[in-house]
Amino acid sequence: MPFTFKKLDIPDIIAVEPQKFEDERGFFSELFQELSFKNGGIDKQIKQINLSKSSKGVLRGLHYQLNPYAQGKIIRVISGKIFDVAADLRKNSPYFGKWVGIELDSNSLNMVFIPEGFAHGFEVLSETAEFEYFCTSVYNPEYERGILYSDPALNINWNTKEPIVSKKDAAFPLFKNAEYNF
Repeated sequence: MPFTFKKLDIPDIIAVEPQKFEDERGFFSELFQELSFKNGGIDKQIKQINLSKSSKGVLRGLHYQLNPYAQGKIIRVISGKIFDVAADLRKNSPYFGKWVGIELDSNSLNMVFIPEGFAHGFEVLSETAEFEYFCTSVYNPEYERGILYSDPALNINWNTKEPIVSKKDAAFPLFKNAEYNF
């Protein structure tokens, strides 16, 4: 099988590791195969692909979109290394208010699937990082929301002690005051 799928501590978050075939010429790897992903628990249609580049110490998030524009995401790093986080906003989930994090890097080619109903954020651990988001819904600014990355109720163990954060992200509400409809 060209992929390994592993459920993380919040089982709806799935780590994906593609098989990498290397020799003296370089390497080859399949990054997506619809049937394999479906069999691995990821049966979503991709409707938008985003590309992001950030410098070391940049922290973006925690972002999400309300229904009916909620976005599931498959995230993979093209160059560099990040710490990627998803926080569960689904009111009826046993993991509501919990978060899970995973390091993604371009050398391992690993990816993560985050379904709809989660806030997402990341921090850059390498000098720079470029990565792609494969989204299940299109971006709609009217439905965009966020939660403060440093919310003590979530208590996310970020690696960067003094992150570089946008004014918009720094002004997001605490989890207890956030709007969500999942």
